[in-house]
Amino acid sequence: MIDKNIIQHLKNGKNLLAFSAGVDSTALFFIMIELDIKFDIAIVDYGLREQSKEEISYAKELAYRYSKKIFTTTAPKINKNFEQEAREFRYNFFADIINSCSYKNLITAHQLNDKLEWLLMKLSKGAGTTTLSGMQDIESKEQFNLIRPLLHNTKDELIEFLEQNSIKYFIDSSNFNDIYERNRVRPISDRLLKAGKDGFIRSFKILSQDSKIINSQYKLVKKYKDLRVIELFNKDALSSATSKYLKELGYLISYNELQSLHSSKTIVAGRVWAIEVIDNYIYIAPYIKQVIPKKYKEQYRLSKIPPKIRGYFYIENITNL
Repeated sequence: MIDKNIIQHLKNGKNLLAFSAGVDSTALFFIMIELDIKFDIAIVDYGLREQSKEEISYAKELAYRYSKKIFTTTAPKINKNFEQEAREFRYNFFADIINSCSYKNLITAHQLNDKLEWLLMKLSKGAGTTTLSGMQDIESKEQFNLIRPLLHNTKDELIEFLEQNSIKYFIDSSNFNDIYERNRVRPISDRLLKAGKDGFIRSFKILSQDSKIINSQYKLVKKYKDLRVIELFNKDALSSATSKYLKELGYLISYNELQSLHSSKTIVAGRVWAIEVIDNYIYIAPYIKQVIPKKYKEQYRLSKIPPKIRGYFYIENITNL
């Protein structure tokens, strides 16, 4: 079920599995047990369902049975933008564990249905090749590798694996709540995959190859905390470069915001991110309204720091690019 190159990668590193006790992560847990891949697990309780307590107990039971370290936490109450806020909390939790325990790889159980759902959601909003190519098998982050071993497997295949091996798993009732966009798209993606799984795998491979070509049209020249400065070798790569680095910062820019950036060269996305284009450079930083002393204003002007970026430069005491 898992590509042998990924297996080798995992056997060479210290691994942390993002676990939920659902179909995907439970299947991946036992697949890696079969493959003799060493790993520990981390699980978040969002406190939304009574069943979540049972899921935590099951995770602890598995950790004890298979001699795994387990890290657990309870998320604070999230009142709005649940999916985005939950994801941010979850990945901050994982990052803290990785930093404190020196894990090399964070493993998630995203599978082919998830990847197709992402593509359909982004197609409906307007997106380019880099965004549509979606999740990759291995992504290099600052302090760890994000690895998704199941991207060539469908959810039905994982359920079949669990049923054949009489393995217990949980089904999250929120997966049937139409308030979440992903759940509204899921029945379509499931039917499409049943009709042509291999074709979608080939298409994603082509999208990934095309994305790499586009990515060669720009490079990151400055990175400091939440500041990104990107040099464009081809101005047609503006949307791809901006989308990529904002996604890295946790923000998914909309089609309308990208169109506005193309026309005006300066926007504030989501009321949070200042994005300005000067010559062949893209500047991205948190948008901060700040009274800046005259001497710094002049310094930033001479250094050609874009106006909407200057507040972040001043707050962070950044003196040069």
